Amino acid sequence: MTAFRTLDQADVKGKRVLVRVDLNVPMENGRVTDATRIERVLPTIQEIAEKGGKVILLAHFGRPKGRDPKESLKPVAEAVQSHLGRPVAFADDCIGDAAARAVAVLKDGDVLLLENTRFHAGEEKNDPAFVEALAKLGDIYVNDAFSAAHRAHASTEGLARALPSYAGRTMQAELEALTKGLEAPKRPVVAIVGGAKVSTKIDLLENLVKKVDALVIGGGMANTFVHATGLGVGKSLAEKDLAATALRIIEQARESNCAIILPVDGVCAYEFKAGAENHTYGIDAIPEDQMILDVGSQSVERVCAAINDAATLVWNGPLGAFEIAPFDQGTVAAARHAAERTKAGKLLSVAGGGDTVAALNHAGVSESFTYVSTAGGAFLEWLEGKSLPGVEALKA
Repeated sequence: MTAFRTLDQADVKGKRVLVRVDLNVPMENGRVTDATRIERVLPTIQEIAEKGGKVILLAHFGRPKGRDPKESLKPVAEAVQSHLGRPVAFADDCIGDAAARAVAVLKDGDVLLLENTRFHAGEEKNDPAFVEALAKLGDIYVNDAFSAAHRAHASTEGLARALPSYAGRTMQAELEALTKGLEAPKRPVVAIVGGAKVSTKIDLLENLVKKVDALVIGGGMANTFVHATGLGVGKSLAEKDLAATALRIIEQARESNCAIILPVDGVCAYEFKAGAENHTYGIDAIPEDQMILDVGSQSVERVCAAINDAATLVWNGPLGAFEIAPFDQGTVAAARHAAERTKAGKLLSVAGGGDTVAALNHAGVSESFTYVSTAGGAFLEWLEGKSLPGVEALKA
């Protein structure tokens, strides 16, 4: 981690520390329904406060077009205070007099949350004047929001270049895990990529086949590959117009000596609903009037065998329609097998993406993976091999 400045290099005592966090949490009736993102940033807030820094939290919430009370961070401040176990003040703006007054009364160790940065158009435009207005409020900048690091916004990238900047503990953990996952991994490396559509993951697949030793393709996107190889997929979700793209990715994998692992059987049903009558067929014998909704037991065995061969596993996307039983069985079985290998010290496992996190939670194994990223878009862009503006700005 010598490439990134971290809190280990920062002297925060008596300093005003602008900390970019991700508090874009789900809300219902003014209450936070999932506090995962709040919990992730607590170590950084706690450490800075305990070292005598004045913690000034910056965050966005939703996609407001200008100031919108429905997108205020005020209710989130109460949730942060509850989880942190120390008072969290709130300012009803993130720049200007209201913010300056709130910052001015802070004592060492105090915590303040500023209002939604996206209430100002300058945030998403990375406007230098808005960056300057934010920078006036702090002496040091800490970014602990990897999930927003793929955006070149004022509070994620502009500020990092305007003030002495450091990675927070959650950002640091994410960068360390991702480095071990693909940048400098222990080999062999296996990637599992699932989900509905190939079209949303072309860049990801093309990058992975150059970096991993084996690539497992599952979910609806596997149907597109199966169709491209000349087999029927019945009424299954498949992007048949992307057959040429699928064949190109298969060829790139062959040139890079990356094994592509496709399903060899599928769990099929006439309709997609809970408890639907289903049967398992070989992938070369899918009925024309049914749809593939999960990988079959032989496919799961192949995936588990690939995991057994791996020293490093990178996972993005479920293997089937895991949201509805019984089509969750393939994803759950593979996830639990990966978790067992990880707990036995035989596998470094890194997973990320919204559906992936939900699937691992459903399988009850999130805590058993080496690292589970809560960053959706940023995790995907990292898998695609793209540089992330908010990370680049923290490089030493």
